[in-house]
Amino acid sequence: MKTKQHHFVGGIWKDLPSELNAAESQLVLVFGSSQVIVKPEIYDHLRSVYPTADIVFASTAGEILDEMVYDDSAVVTAIQFEKTTTRCVKTNIKHHANSFDTGVFLMDKLAAEGLSCVFIISDGTFINGSELVSGLNQHNKYNVPVTGGLAGDAARFEKTFTGINEVPSQGNVIAIGFYGDSIKVGHGSVGGWDEFGQERTITKSNKNILFEIDGDNALDLYKKYLGDYVNELPGSALLFPLSIRVNGDEKNLVRTILSIDEEQKSMTFAGNLPEGSKVRLMKANFDKIIEASSKAAESAFEDINNSKPDLALLVSCVGRKLILQERTDEEIEAAKEILGGNATITGFYSYGEISPFNESVKCELHNQTMTITTFTEV
Repeated sequence: MKTKQHHFVGGIWKDLPSELNAAESQLVLVFGSSQVIVKPEIYDHLRSVYPTADIVFASTAGEILDEMVYDDSAVVTAIQFEKTTTRCVKTNIKHHANSFDTGVFLMDKLAAEGLSCVFIISDGTFINGSELVSGLNQHNKYNVPVTGGLAGDAARFEKTFTGINEVPSQGNVIAIGFYGDSIKVGHGSVGGWDEFGQERTITKSNKNILFEIDGDNALDLYKKYLGDYVNELPGSALLFPLSIRVNGDEKNLVRTILSIDEEQKSMTFAGNLPEGSKVRLMKANFDKIIEASSKAAESAFEDINNSKPDLALLVSCVGRKLILQERTDEEIEAAKEILGGNATITGFYSYGEISPFNESVKCELHNQTMTITTFTEV
């Protein structure tokens, strides 16, 4: 596997040195700000450089290049596989009844002998991420790992853009299938948040909208724990996500609050919260959040038998970036220390991360995690 990276920043293309043959590159990943990647000249330039590759776009809440995080730019990673083949499928949420059916459609289209893994680039505003991953799991015929993320739009939460082989637009979900025995894939997803308070039960919810916990109004209960942060809602909610355990599962997922409704006394989360689920409040621990990046990298590293990865795709949550602020680069640096200097590193800050729990194949929607997927050709 060979890679080549480009960085479009300040209106100028910066090309990193590489031995990749552009004419033989099969896949190009473009992660950038909403304002940048929708410029037609970005796609036109990349198509001229990579005439036969599938060019996949995702808008971000920050783009990752090596050990740095950037805003208002576009990070491009071209990949030339030696023995692996890829296939990309795109659909739009408006063509399906719901997000679940979207996931089913994508997995059905990729299903074929030799499928080794799937990477998802999804719209981050119109898609229900929990239902999307349920559809992906439902039709994972070959029981392969599925990872990826939901596109971002900085901290605006207004419009996200994704696309393939065209200027990106809204509502698209792209699935990239990797085929063959030569590709080895690792994955890890870790949060690093501290839980506090007693475990409680969700008693009233509607998909990703939460109304009651233990029979009491959830928003009022939440405000009670926020203290002085209550005056900074909804932004301060990123500091206090929920840990959720669904249907008696031993593993806990993390759910981030997207908005609150004072009139309905409800909270909308970036993922479903089924009634009967167990929840606990969480709070930020800066050192543990950064350490979690190392742990995610270690897990992805172990999955490929500690082989040196050729490529690492990092998908971290916008909430982590808003909390870490000037320390954001530290979680990328922590991952790179584990992955090694030979790995090409790219990725983005997202509105949701997709990955199995470390020992499972079934993928989940995560919030507030660092999720890492590693690729190695053998």
